[in-house]
Amino acid sequence: MMQPGVIASLSVYFALMLGIGIYAWRKSTANSSEYLLSGRQLGPAVTALAAGASDMSGWLMLGLPGALYASGLAEAWIAIGLFIGALLNWIIVAPRLREQTERYGNALTIPEFLGNRFNDEKHLLRLTASIVIIVFFALYSASGLVAGGKLFQSAFGADYQTGLWITASVVVAYVVLGGFLAVSLTDFVQGTIMAIALVVVPCMAWQGLPEGVTVTSTLNSIDPKMTSLFAGTTALGIISTAAWGLGYFGQPHIIVRFMAIRSVKEMPIARNICMIWMVITLGGALLVGLIGRVYAASKGLTVADPETIFILLAGELFAPVAVGFLLAAILAAIMSTISAQLLVTGSSLTEDVYRLFIRRDASEKEVVTVGRLSVVAVAAIAMMLAQNPESSVLSLVSNAWAGFGAAFGPVIILALTWQRMTLAGAFAGMVTGALVVIGWIALGWSSAMYEIVPGFAASFAVIVLVSLATKAAKLT
Repeated sequence: MMQPGVIASLSVYFALMLGIGIYAWRKSTANSSEYLLSGRQLGPAVTALAAGASDMSGWLMLGLPGALYASGLAEAWIAIGLFIGALLNWIIVAPRLREQTERYGNALTIPEFLGNRFNDEKHLLRLTASIVIIVFFALYSASGLVAGGKLFQSAFGADYQTGLWITASVVVAYVVLGGFLAVSLTDFVQGTIMAIALVVVPCMAWQGLPEGVTVTSTLNSIDPKMTSLFAGTTALGIISTAAWGLGYFGQPHIIVRFMAIRSVKEMPIARNICMIWMVITLGGALLVGLIGRVYAASKGLTVADPETIFILLAGELFAPVAVGFLLAAILAAIMSTISAQLLVTGSSLTEDVYRLFIRRDASEKEVVTVGRLSVVAVAAIAMMLAQNPESSVLSLVSNAWAGFGAAFGPVIILALTWQRMTLAGAFAGMVTGALVVIGWIALGWSSAMYEIVPGFAASFAVIVLVSLATKAAKLT
């Protein structure tokens, strides 16, 4: 049973999210450009945290600290890889995507940009890209809802279904109401909450250690490997883990944020803010895991599931009102990702399916309405997929990250930087990346090497080879 203080904090959090949705509805939903991309008027700070928070799901608050708790510092390579990948994404993709999506027909979605960039008159590339987005993000969103349901179940003592419905209802409400601006502003607030929580919790845990207990010596006494970046792993293992960073280039729910900033000139400011935020949040998550292990050992606490260490520390160290705020941080991580995915999927259904194949002459009001209905439809499918708390859909998260990264990453990078790239090259590369990832998983090779590495490399190579062998379309 939840304590009144926890309920109060969560109620304030949910009310704030819905309030932002109403504000965005009144401010920026007059046409499709506003609803789907906020009229390309986001400031650098909102762009930065929107890109960051939409990426960092509940994994940041639960999975990463849990991995460090269980295995030590060697698990930090995924954080290092993600930081490097995000930085390169801001440098290579962000400014070019903002400029080129506007130049090529003011594209509002990634599939539309690719179609315009390669003069895709038959819409084959655009349709393929939109199908990949719709299918995978429905599954991706479902995994987020499962995480929300499980959080309510484990941390709040609530029924799984109740948690599922609360998480879905609040997210869908503010996305449907306020579109891209609501998603971006809520991401900004959620990103801020996550950063504060990941600073406060490890600091309080460290201060709460018994006198004479030090983090390094205690970890070494548990297992000397705990404090080493390299112990217990191999060069291949490090490459495989750090390769998560390659996924950034092809994640539609992240890179679409770059398209909405006011000006390319503000991109360096947004990049710096986002990278500082990532240092704080990733570093905080690492410390939660390591200091949490020391805290639990020094206090004689039993931690059945390492991924609950953040929740355990919150309950041990803080008053109910503060606990509610800290648990809201986990919800923020979960909801920021779901909302971004729902909107991108709804946008693709609207712009790349409805407006392209069903109603080319649809009015702006009609498009916005269809966009809202698309979000509800995708959310309904995600809810159906999330009904089973033990759903295997959770295992699809890393696979989906790899699939998007391999299918879209090389296509996006080369489309933005290499004029000689062709439509045939883009299509071949996208299909190759997806198929290699699927094949790698099916053959059971993911334990040896994360599937994004061969998928990304194969896609890149195929794009270059096919493009050189085919005629490039005339660019405008």
